[in-house]
Amino acid sequence: MILIGLPGSGKSTVGRQLARRLQLEFVDSDHVIEQRLGCSIASFFEREGESAFRDIEEAVLDELTLLPPCVLSTGGGSVLRPINRQRLRERGKVVYLRSTPEEVFRRVRHDTARPLLQVQDPLKRLRELYAQRDPLYRETAHFTIDTGRPSVATLVNMIVMQLELSGTSAAEPPATSAPAQKP
Repeated sequence: MILIGLPGSGKSTVGRQLARRLQLEFVDSDHVIEQRLGCSIASFFEREGESAFRDIEEAVLDELTLLPPCVLSTGGGSVLRPINRQRLRERGKVVYLRSTPEEVFRRVRHDTARPLLQVQDPLKRLRELYAQRDPLYRETAHFTIDTGRPSVATLVNMIVMQLELSGTSAAEPPATSAPAQKP
């Protein structure tokens, strides 16, 4: 199970609860990256730039998507590279936690740890990120859940219900286009 969406859309918060509910390990790709870097993403971003960060993110996502079944929360920009979108979609069930820029702004307006939002007009920046990334999130996702105002528990229930309605579990790899086996 892989969660994607804008920074501040709830991927880590929902992911932790979803992992508990599904009795799976929770992995946050941003935390893994920070452990590898030995510093915060924000300071690496400032020092080395976005391109260097995206190189590391690509390598870490490649590794993490090969782990045994878990709930994986990804960084907001994880879908920017085509190879990441392909690996995420092929290697797991991808849920897009769709939040409007206004909802995200309300949640993260006081958060200084998000490098892409440390600008003069963070709401404008979120609108730009949404315009750029929403089509990429939709392309990558198997399911889209509108975060709106539901509680974390309600969002977890919605994700579990989507899995059940699709007849799959978080632990199963995505269906392939292989022909069905006869019983």
